[in-house]
Amino acid sequence: MGGVGKSQLAADYARSLLFEGAVELVVWVTATDRSTVIDRFAQASRELCPTGGDNPEQAAQAFLAWLTPKASAATPVRWLVVLDDLTQPADLDGLWPPDSLHGRTLITTRRQDAALTGPGRIRLAVGVFTPEQATAHLTDALMAYGRSDPREELAALAADLGYLPLAVSQAAAYLCDTATTAASYRHALADRVTALRDLAPDVLPDQQPHTVAAAWALSIDHADTLRPAGLAGLLLRLAAYLDPNGIPQTALTSAPARTYLTEHRTPQPQHLPLSKTTLTSVGAEPVSVADTERAISVLRRLSLITHTPETPATAVRVHQLLQHAVRDTLTFSRRDEAARTAADALLTAWPPIERDTHLAQVLRANTAALTTHAPDALFRPDAHPVLVQAGNSLGEAGQVTAARDHFRRLVSTATAHLGADHRDTLMARSRLIRWQGTAGDAAGAAAASARLLSDRIRLLGGSHPDTLATRGNLAHWRGQAGDAAGAATAAAELLADRIRLLGEDHTDTLVARSNLARWRGETGDAAGAAAAFTDLVHDMVRVLGQDHPYTLAARGSLARWRGEAGDAAGAAAQVAELLADRIRVLGEDHPRTLNTRGHLANWRGEAGDAAGAAAAFTDLVDVMIRVLGQDHPYTLTARNHLAHWQGEAGDAAGAARAFSDLLADRIRVLGKDHPQTFTSRSHLARWRRETGDAAGAAVALTDLIDDIVRVLGEDHPYALTARRSLALWRDTAGKDCGQGTS
Repeated sequence: MGGVGKSQLAADYARSLLFEGAVELVVWVTATDRSTVIDRFAQASRELCPTGGDNPEQAAQAFLAWLTPKASAATPVRWLVVLDDLTQPADLDGLWPPDSLHGRTLITTRRQDAALTGPGRIRLAVGVFTPEQATAHLTDALMAYGRSDPREELAALAADLGYLPLAVSQAAAYLCDTATTAASYRHALADRVTALRDLAPDVLPDQQPHTVAAAWALSIDHADTLRPAGLAGLLLRLAAYLDPNGIPQTALTSAPARTYLTEHRTPQPQHLPLSKTTLTSVGAEPVSVADTERAISVLRRLSLITHTPETPATAVRVHQLLQHAVRDTLTFSRRDEAARTAADALLTAWPPIERDTHLAQVLRANTAALTTHAPDALFRPDAHPVLVQAGNSLGEAGQVTAARDHFRRLVSTATAHLGADHRDTLMARSRLIRWQGTAGDAAGAAAASARLLSDRIRLLGGSHPDTLATRGNLAHWRGQAGDAAGAATAAAELLADRIRLLGEDHTDTLVARSNLARWRGETGDAAGAAAAFTDLVHDMVRVLGQDHPYTLAARGSLARWRGEAGDAAGAAAQVAELLADRIRVLGEDHPRTLNTRGHLANWRGEAGDAAGAAAAFTDLVDVMIRVLGQDHPYTLTARNHLAHWQGEAGDAAGAARAFSDLLADRIRVLGKDHPQTFTSRSHLARWRRETGDAAGAAVALTDLIDDIVRVLGEDHPYALTARRSLALWRDTAGKDCGQGTS
């Protein structure tokens, strides 16, 4: 790409050969067009072989003939021809220096066309500096002016510059000329208002002909002249707002991206039609996926991007300073349009089911880059849905605290841009509540749901779908916070309103039935919950179909409550059937499929096969670490069950060690006050007791009760369960000592 120092490397190579005596003649040609190559060869011909004549074409051919090896030459001249900055490979047709044992030809170019390769030619890709080289260059340049900026700041500046040699060199000159600190330069570079041209020194160092921004301008203009004309530059505009480390090709070839290309494409002069009518029709001709892929190829051939189609999730990479330079060329309205189109493209590329966890991570990274480059555009005229998609994707990937923090920022930003009562601000609050509760703060989520419900009733009325949804969420988080009976009552009231307003077969009504059945079970009526889910599954299959996510979820709940009601073997059989359908619908590695595998292993253990459950969880944990990562909540939960069944199978000491390791990871990932962390502490205390350390286990459980009461309240089910366990242990210990109950 432009700016990596190809010409400097070629010059250094030429000097080295001359110094070492390896060549006697160097011909340097600036090969930006064919006429310049011919003129330079003709000049060499006049100096070396005067018989070439005055015609430049003939003189150039005479020079090439002079370079051609001759059997009669007693002392052949050793030569090097450098064709610097070759712009058009076709310009060398008939002008390639000859193959010779005594001669070498070196070409520098941004082009990657197949026409440049062939027998006897070696292609050397020139990349950017390494981090160490870039930092050393900045350090040395500043030291020459008596400057000694902190090395960590210079290293950070080098990273901000993407280690591009031209940018590093010009930044060093700017720092020296203006006495600007590296930290201030970095701040200006990150400022969306500051253009790259404003950060260039007045006098460029090392006889450089172009600033960083100008280094690519001609290449971009040239790219737009290549077929399909007028698309490459537009495509680069979209890429300029996305992640320089990798953009999914499906985003750049998506329908929103193609519509943008179609609407803004300008025919190039050589393709201009003869009439205004034709011009309109050409400009409006829809851009196809194939056209977009060819435009990507054009950008690759001119080294404006790196294209690796074999890695589709990160197929396109663009240097971050090139992105900056492209954004600088756009007006404010064009910036907003390009940014929102890029957001539309990401949303289109986002799969409805995130089977590919790597792709999901890349899409989130691209959304983060877009948010950095165009934060205001994503709120004009409203909050772009990709912001919500990225946050939910974080949570679904197991990064629940990151999802919570994402939506906390989104609520703040939406409030500032749109106002506290805007529908998108209220929506962001709803998502924040979800991940706040999932991250362990159920009581806080319930309180936030109550406040949101009050605002929605005020703004929308009691019968609005969003108001009803908030009522359902409030009931859910009340239950999660320990008030299962209150949740069941609220769910029953909501169900009655759903039926009245929407009818019995509406999806939201079916979901309300599911929630009511669940909370009935949580209050102790497992048999009633199982019966309710039996009826619900039947209706969901009829209304939604057997493969609908709600239907599959209801089948899992039915199996759970059947098992809780005492039929562990029946629950295992139902979960086995559900697992087969999960695999068919979602694939073997989908998180919900893996979660269902865990349920199956659990119910097999509950049915009496503790060793089989432990073996199944051993395999499952390995798969979850591979697919989801070791810190995903599903992975941590599977480790919890593995330790449990390991102990139930007879290895109490192994269970205690496993719970100890798990507890450390849950504290690190979720925090010491997360409910699941409390669960791990409870299990660890139990298995410590099973290994013979009854006193230590009792102390640990006593401390746990204090923390649960402090965080969740003394009436929370976790606190009540822990107290019952402690009382039972003391009772058992008293009987063992012949002292009666405590």
